[in-house]
Amino acid sequence: MQTAAPELLDFSQETAQTRAMYGLDADQTRSFGSNCLLARRMVERGVRFVHLVHSSWDHHSDLTKRLMTNCGMTDQPGAALLMDLKQRGLLDDTLVVCAGEFGRTPMGEVRRGQQSDGRDHHPSAFSVWMAGGGVKHGHIYGATDDFGFNVTENPVHVHDLQATILHLLGINHEQLTYRHAGRDYRLTDVAGHPVQGVLA
Repeated sequence: MQTAAPELLDFSQETAQTRAMYGLDADQTRSFGSNCLLARRMVERGVRFVHLVHSSWDHHSDLTKRLMTNCGMTDQPGAALLMDLKQRGLLDDTLVVCAGEFGRTPMGEVRRGQQSDGRDHHPSAFSVWMAGGGVKHGHIYGATDDFGFNVTENPVHVHDLQATILHLLGINHEQLTYRHAGRDYRLTDVAGHPVQGVLA
């Protein structure tokens, strides 16, 4: 990486159109846009796994203001990454996964007896989106009730999600099983099946 890093980090050869698409010249989108552009440059240079983090999504208060701020920081660069990968012929072979740590309750949170413009952690229903790399285009799999509180159609356990991602990466998760202390372990614990309904 020592010899590749200076060239990899040099965005001067990118066109003005590309810089604008990622939002590099705007204060609000520059940071995440730079990360997304760097991710594209890494993918086209053969880096097999790239992990992007935007760390300020934990909205337990000021939801209206903070959500608008974070969406303003990430929507344009994230869309630019997908468009750029596609126009360069890289999206078919690149799996993009966008996920958070948890779902969110559909109602406002009460903290210390005060109603807050925020939402609590909610493990019962949440969304993950994937693009490219062998998933169906424009497909929605699963549904919740009208409040987003419970899954009502095609539930996907986290082990199934992990098995699906591994499958899309060409890995059979069951072949990664190892025995330790009298128990079988694998990346999907001892469960999980690829979700056939999302595969192209």
